[in-house]
Amino acid sequence: MESEVRLGVVEEGSDEARLEELALALRQELLALDVRSVEPYREGEAPPGTRGGLAAIAGVLSISLAPGLQVVGAVVAVVRDWLRRSGGGRTVKLAIDGDVIELTGASDEMQQQLVDAWIRKHAGTEA
Repeated sequence: MESEVRLGVVEEGSDEARLEELALALRQELLALDVRSVEPYREGEAPPGTRGGLAAIAGVLSISLAPGLQVVGAVVAVVRDWLRRSGGGRTVKLAIDGDVIELTGASDEMQQQLVDAWIRKHAGTEA
């Protein structure tokens, strides 16, 4: 069974081009993991006059992976490390089946507990 994690990068004051740039930088790091794919998330019809049947949403990625604690945990670890290195002002929202967790560059204990619980919830049979 395959899982999809939807990831959205948020940076206050950024336009769509900047969000796309940030998401693509994070995508490069996520591709180093044992994931099936990391692609720009597409939804709905493309704007008139553009190619393709689906429109990409700026700053949003779709990550296809096998379910399991290690894989989901690895995605979260890469995102948290990327946020820590970003110097603040950014947030990444991760969603699995509509269940969303919002990560910031903070490394406090409460955020870790929330992350651990969210990962366990979506780890599948390995939990």
